[in-house]
Order: sequence, then C-alpha cells, then structure tokens
Amino acid sequence: MIPDFQSIMLPFLKNIQDEKEYSTSEIIEILTREFNLTEDELEEYLPSGSQKTFYNRVFWAKAHLKMAGLIINLRRGIFKITKEGIDVLKKNPEKINLKLLKQFPIYLESVGKQKEENLEK
Repeated sequence: MIPDFQSIMLPFLKNIQDEKEYSTSEIIEILTREFNLTEDELEEYLPSGSQKTFYNRVFWAKAHLKMAGLIINLRRGIFKITKEGIDVLKKNPEKINLKLLKQFPIYLESVGKQKEENLEK
C-alpha cells in the first residue's frame, strides 16, 4: 500500500541521517524498498493522471521537511539533512507529521507565505 506523505517523512529523514548528499531519485529508490512497494504500486497514477502517486507523495514529504528546515536543497534535485533534522531524529519521534512540523517557526512562516501567495493568485 502506498503510504501518505506524512508517513513518508520519518523514514525519509532517517535514511539521510548520514549527512551525505542525496538526489530525489535516490531517496525514491530507498523509500520504495523501505515501504516494500510493488511495481504495480509504483506505476499507480494520481486520479488526475498527471503524476505517479508515490513520487508525488515523496515530493510532498520532501517539500514539508524543507519548509521546516530539516533538509536543505543544495542544488536542483540534490539535498541533505540539516543540523535541525539530526536534532529531531535524536529525540526519537514516533512519527513526523504536520503537527510536529508546526513547532518550527520557519515552517509556520513558510506555510503562511504559501497561503498568501495562493490568495494573491
């Protein structure tokens, strides 16, 4: 079963805690194994047909982790965990979800900016 994006966040962060640089395709491959996804599941598309479901959920997990300052983009498609991300993992959270991310002021600021931009459009 394809996990929701919030269920992806903790395994995503745990798998990059070595502080090395990762590409989006590498993390997708790692998480595919982590969640034991089948080829059929990997080929499943969103109802809109615009993108594969698992890829979409990984991208959303990555976006939220970035907004919280737990990962940083180094260049297009390349990212790594931050000190803040390591600190979160040291607390051994049961899960990382939006509720947990809301304790980070930078996350609240990022989410607020996105809402403002969407309202302006």
